[in-house]
Amino acid sequence: MEILHQLGDLVIGSIPTMILFVLLVLAYWVVLYRPLMRTLVERRERTQGAVAKAADAIAAADAKSQEYEARLRAARADIFRHREQLVQQWNKERDNALASARLAAQERVRAAQAALNAQAADARRQIEGSTEQLATQILQAILPADMAPVESAR
Repeated sequence: MEILHQLGDLVIGSIPTMILFVLLVLAYWVVLYRPLMRTLVERRERTQGAVAKAADAIAAADAKSQEYEARLRAARADIFRHREQLVQQWNKERDNALASARLAAQERVRAAQAALNAQAADARRQIEGSTEQLATQILQAILPADMAPVESAR
């Protein structure tokens, strides 16, 4: 029993220490632990919030860059389409100019052929008209003067 008595004295003597310990733990809890936990929670929220904001900003930037790329592709397609239209228009204009040049050249060839044919016909008529006179001159040049043919009456 003495042991129990000593234990009882020990427990009674340690009560003020236990009360101080409990008060110290409560003070630690109120003064240090709660503010520290609040600060850590706020810090975590801010960090996660900043990370979330950064992720949102990155997503928005990606969306904008995709939008810009789509606009750029559309603009390039419009430019290419416009360029193709211009090339087609220029090709049509060139073809029209070539066709009109061909027609003009064909008309000039026809006119030149008609002029040559007319000149050839005139030359034939002149030659046919002067054949009798040439024949007479040739006979006079070849035959002696007393055998010269008599000119026919016209």
